[in-house]
Amino acid sequence: MRPLLYLLMAAATTFAAAPATAERLTLDRIYGDTSLSGPGVRNLRVSPDGERVTFLRGRADNQHQLDLWEYNMKSKTTQRLVDSKRLVPNEELSLEEKARRERARTAGLSGIISYNWSPDGKQLLVPIAGDLYLVDVAKPDAPRKVASGNVIDPKISPKGRYVSFVRNQNLVVIDLQTGAERQLTTDGKGTIHNGEAEFVAQEEMDQHTGYYWAPDDSAIAYRRYDEAPVPVVRRFEIFADRTEVIDQHYPAAGDPNVLIELMMVNPATGQQRKVDLGAEKDIYLVRADFSADAKTLVYQRQSRDQKRLDLVAVDVDTLAQRPLLTETSKTWVSIHNDLRFLKNKKAFIWASERSGRNHLYVYGLDGKLQYPLSKGEWGVDNILAVDEAANKVYISSNKDAVIDKQTYALNLDGKNADKPVRITSGDGWHDAAFAGNGKIFVDTYSNPQTPPQVSIRRADGSMVEWLEKNELNANHPYAKYLPDHLPTEYGSLKAKDGQTLYYSMIKPANFDPNKRYPVFLFTYGGPHSQRVTRGWGSYFNQYMAQQGFVVFTLDNRGSSRRERVFTDALYNNLGKVEVEDQVTGIDWLAKQSFVDPKRVGVFGWSYGGFMTLRLLSAASDKIAMGVSVAPVTDWALYDTHYTEQFVGGTPKSDPEAYKRSGVFAHLDGMKSPLLLVHGMADDNVLFTNTTRLIDELVKRNVQFELMTYPGAKHGISGRVSQRHVYGLIESFFKKNLGGTAAK
Repeated sequence: MRPLLYLLMAAATTFAAAPATAERLTLDRIYGDTSLSGPGVRNLRVSPDGERVTFLRGRADNQHQLDLWEYNMKSKTTQRLVDSKRLVPNEELSLEEKARRERARTAGLSGIISYNWSPDGKQLLVPIAGDLYLVDVAKPDAPRKVASGNVIDPKISPKGRYVSFVRNQNLVVIDLQTGAERQLTTDGKGTIHNGEAEFVAQEEMDQHTGYYWAPDDSAIAYRRYDEAPVPVVRRFEIFADRTEVIDQHYPAAGDPNVLIELMMVNPATGQQRKVDLGAEKDIYLVRADFSADAKTLVYQRQSRDQKRLDLVAVDVDTLAQRPLLTETSKTWVSIHNDLRFLKNKKAFIWASERSGRNHLYVYGLDGKLQYPLSKGEWGVDNILAVDEAANKVYISSNKDAVIDKQTYALNLDGKNADKPVRITSGDGWHDAAFAGNGKIFVDTYSNPQTPPQVSIRRADGSMVEWLEKNELNANHPYAKYLPDHLPTEYGSLKAKDGQTLYYSMIKPANFDPNKRYPVFLFTYGGPHSQRVTRGWGSYFNQYMAQQGFVVFTLDNRGSSRRERVFTDALYNNLGKVEVEDQVTGIDWLAKQSFVDPKRVGVFGWSYGGFMTLRLLSAASDKIAMGVSVAPVTDWALYDTHYTEQFVGGTPKSDPEAYKRSGVFAHLDGMKSPLLLVHGMADDNVLFTNTTRLIDELVKRNVQFELMTYPGAKHGISGRVSQRHVYGLIESFFKKNLGGTAAK
C-alpha cells in the first residue's frame, strides 16, 4: 500500500505582480484540463553524453496527456521532441498495461509515460499504447517503430546493442545491429510469467521490472514466476453499462505467494541457466544486480516474515554462491534500491537501518564491512549518484529538517560520514536527478512560497541554467487566485512516548482569532508515507481553507523518513499509536481559541480511509464526522507482503493481531456520521473491504452514506471522477460542519 498522491499540488504564500482582479479558486479549476502549477515536468533525465535534459510535460490543452521534451545544453533551447498525439492519435491500452499503471500510480496519465536513453545519447526508446519506437534525437520527427503487440517494460541494453521488452509474458530482445528479434523465453503463458515483477513486487516492493541487464550486454537475469499457488479472487468490476468478472490471483495475508525463480539468459544465444535461491521456497526475491565487471550476479532474498534479508553473490561463470551480508530485525527489514557497485575497486555501497537510522556502508566483494559512508542522528533517503573520480556520493536526506528534503555530498572514502556537505540551497523540498557521471543534476525545488522550479546545476550546487523558472508573475496560471491564497504554518507536538510529531495547518479565509472555525483534518497515517512537508502543498487543502475550515495534517508515529523507533511503533497493532497521535493533534486543536472543538471532521484515503474508520470508532466524542475512501477494513483481506510486514504473522499464526489491527472489533464506538467511498473495480484494496463493512454497520443499525464509482480503480482517477469525489467530500463536510466561522 504505497501512498497515493491524489491531492494536486498547491500554491504559494508570497507572490509578485498579482492581478488587479482576483478569481475564487474552484474545484472545476483545480481538476480542469490545464495545470494551475505552471508548466510542470516529470521523469527528468540527463542524456548519457550530457548534452540534453529530457522530461515529460503535459499538453497545453490537457495536463494529463504527456509529450517528450528536451532542453539542449548547447543551444540553450527547449523544444518538444516527441508529440504523443502524432505517434498514437487515439490511445487504447491493454488490461495488463492498465494494471501496471495502477501499480505505478500513473493510471490518470496518457501519452508518453516513460522512455529510455541509449548509452551514446543519440537515441531514445519510447513506448506508447503497446508499441515501441526508437527516436533519433537528430531526427525526432521520424520515429521508427521497432516492436508492437502489448510491449511492456522496454529497455536499451547498457552497451546499446539490444532493445529488450516483455510481450505476452515472455522476454524478447531485438539485436539493433541486425534487426533480428529473438524470443528468449517460450513458456510464458497462463500462470507462468518471465521477466515481469509479480503483483506484490509492483505494489509493495517498488519493483516495476522483472529483468536486469549485465553491464556488458552479456547476460540478462530475470524473474520467472508461477502464480498457480496464489488463490484466485473472483472480482466483479462494475461499470456504468456492464459488469465484468475478473479472476485475479491475489495473495491475501497468509495465502501462498508466487513460486519465484531467478534465471540467467545469454541474449545472443538464448542459453538459459537457473540460479539456486536456496532450500526455502516461500521467499521474496527483492531484486538482482550485476557487479560493475559483470562477473558477479547479486540477488536479495527476503524471508517470508521479512525479518531477514540476505545479499548473495553468484559467480556468473560457475553459478557458485557465497553470502555477502545478512540484515535482521525484530520487526521488519526495510528493502531499498541503494545497492551500488563501484567500478574502480571490488566493493559496493549498501544501505541499512541497523543503527536505527538509514545509513550507507561500503563493503568489499568478499562481504566484509570496510567503513560507514554516513552516520549520525539523521537518515539517508536514497543514493542519487556516485562519482568515483571525484570521490563523491550524492544523497537526499532530512538532515537539516525532518519536513525538508535536501541534496548532500558525502566523500566516497567515508571521511565526512557525519558531516555531509549540503549542495542544494533554499529550505524546502528538493528532488534531484543526476547525470550518470555525477557531474550535473536537475533540481526540482519548491516550498510553501514557491511552485516547483526546475534548474540545471553543477555537482557543487552552482547554477548552470533554468529549465523551468516558473515564476509566479501575472502570466502564471495561478496568478488570478493569489489574493485569496492562505499561508501554511508548521509546528510540532509530543506523542505519548515523547517522540516529536510534525504538523501543518492552514487557517481559514478572513481569519478572525476571536471566532471559532470547523476543522478539516486530512490523514494518511500509514508507513511509507510523509504528508507534512515544507513543499508545494495541496490545492484541495487550500480550497477547503478558503471555504472556512482550519486545515490540519499531522504525521503520526509509523510514517516514513524517520528513525526506526518512530516507524516501528505501529508494528503488530495497526491503528493504535496512529490513532493516539491523531487524537493528540485533535486535543491540541481543541485548546486553540480559534477552533470549534465540536466541528472537527476527518478525511482519509486507502490507509487514511482505514484511519478515518478507526478514529471515528475511538473518538466519536471528539470527531463530528468522517470521510473514508477505499479503506482496508480487515487486514486479512489485504496482500501478503505489506500486511505481514506490519501486522506481523498471518491471520492463522496471530489472529489476535489481525483482530485488533482491523476495523470490525472497534465499530461499536462509531457514533459520528460517515461517508464511505470506493471504486467498484478496485484491484488493490478489494471492494470486499467495503461490502464487509457495510454488512457490519447494517447489523449494528449504524446509519451512513455510501458512494461507489463504476469502473473506478483504487485511485478513482481521471479528471471527471476526481472532480466529483472531491466535490462529494466538500459537500459532506459542509453538510455536517458548515464551512464558515461560528457567529
